[in-house]
Amino acid sequence: MYKVFVNEKKLLLSKQSENLEKTLGYENVTSLEIALDLLENTSIRELNVYGENIDEIWKEFQTLFRIIEAAGGLVSNSQGELLFIKRLGKWDLPKGKMEKGESREESAVREIEEETGLKDVELVDFINTTYHIYIERNGEKILKCTHWFEMNFNGEDTSKPQIEEGITEVAWKNTTQIEDEVFPSTFKNIKLIVKEFWNLKTR
Repeated sequence: MYKVFVNEKKLLLSKQSENLEKTLGYENVTSLEIALDLLENTSIRELNVYGENIDEIWKEFQTLFRIIEAAGGLVSNSQGELLFIKRLGKWDLPKGKMEKGESREESAVREIEEETGLKDVELVDFINTTYHIYIERNGEKILKCTHWFEMNFNGEDTSKPQIEEGITEVAWKNTTQIEDEVFPSTFKNIKLIVKEFWNLKTR
């Protein structure tokens, strides 16, 4: 299944009908356009489009957008704290658009080093990809696919915010701080990937 966030509202594309606020059976691409319209223009906060062939649904869905790929990381230090950045008043994870010719891994490491000032971040493993939709100033619809990696950092803490990218703070947060400070002031897909990361660590 695929979870896509549309203005912080959840669109779930799945094989079976899920118990969400609204469900639509997939017939063709129009089903997806209706779903997006409902999330963008009504008070519905979560919607499920379901159909047997999830790969076909996902392919059709992607045709509605220009796709931008990004990569980022969940960086842990030796105390088990996670690295966050603050941008436009919201907590976020360091990430950014992939450059031409870069692998996802190279892009994730480069973005973290640029946005946080850390050097020699060690890439451990791929976690998952999150999806969200936004609209450019020119009206173009973008589907942003962010590939997330687990990373470790054991060097000297040279962290400093990349001011020119609108980042005002870089901070290490423990589990309690993440739940109390970060989660109330972040995006749903960030919450999703952090929780997924925690689940992987406790298995």
